[in-house]
Amino acid sequence: MSKAYNIVNIVKIHDKKKFYEYVVGHVTTLEKFGGKFLVKGDFGEVLEGSWDSNLIVVQEFPSVELFKAWYDSDEYRPWRELRQSCAEVNVILTQGCSD
Repeated sequence: MSKAYNIVNIVKIHDKKKFYEYVVGHVTTLEKFGGKFLVKGDFGEVLEGSWDSNLIVVQEFPSVELFKAWYDSDEYRPWRELRQSCAEVNVILTQGCSD
């Protein structure tokens, strides 16, 4: 089973206080489903093309199924709605290479 990677590109934060509340608050829900942070950073160097971002986050989950269970869970839903209310983001899900 391949690991799943959630890549979040935070384009614009409209309300920093609410966004910080989201950042701190949603972590326990992520961990409950086996998720962990691999990248949290506000620095990136564009080497080719264009990239509009203020912050990049990469999270790893044991599987696509566990990611989707977390993303659609009752525990995460209020946090996701909070993030959506205070920031513009792009979110993608991809699988890792199988061993």
